[in-house]
Amino acid sequence: MYVKSETATSLPLYVQISEVLIREIASGQLLDGERLPPERTLAKQHDTTVRTLRKALAILEKNGLIESIQGSGNYVRKTPDVASVYSMFRLELLRGGGLPTAKILAVDELKKPDDLPQFGQSERGTRIKRLRFLNHEPIAVEEIWLDSCAGEIVPADLSDSLYRYYKMRLGFWITHAEDYVSIGQVPDWAPTEFTPKPGEAVGFIERISHTEQHGSVEFSRTWFDPQRARYVQRLR
Repeated sequence: MYVKSETATSLPLYVQISEVLIREIASGQLLDGERLPPERTLAKQHDTTVRTLRKALAILEKNGLIESIQGSGNYVRKTPDVASVYSMFRLELLRGGGLPTAKILAVDELKKPDDLPQFGQSERGTRIKRLRFLNHEPIAVEEIWLDSCAGEIVPADLSDSLYRYYKMRLGFWITHAEDYVSIGQVPDWAPTEFTPKPGEAVGFIERISHTEQHGSVEFSRTWFDPQRARYVQRLR
């Protein structure tokens, strides 16, 4: 069972539960046509109330991912390309799914170093370093650069989903991204909670993210533990 948290900057509890279920459906842990457990059972599994669970299920039903049949229950109806908070987060646990959360390690406004690719309009950017989790398992470290022209980041207001923060606080939405997946070495700033040690070879993702308003606005590097997680891109 995944034990959830709810703080001032985290997603609402019902949204967390909906994201867990969406990712389980996407990964095939919940199959098309499968009947979900009764609501009271499902609420107990997620350590919440039936009322909160129903709010989560309403999100899935709105997106066509489940069908509620009176007197029978809720059934999975797998629908491609459902937009969700973490629909562009490509890392999953080896067993599939997992709710992404993050621990902020550092936030700095800096001149962009020479080793970054060309993106954005400014010579400066905000660098965010994070430790990423799936169901509380540390699976990756990230270095994200947001172009200064896109807006000012307030560290205390950051949430687990940066893309949601961009939309809610900075007024833009990431519409698409390019990922380059290879092998990289864990950076020397990685915390001890991340099992692979600095210099060790791990999975490596470089991403350039785009918006309608600003064009290429963000560049990120992600080093992930292949013993715990994998990169997944589903083709429709």
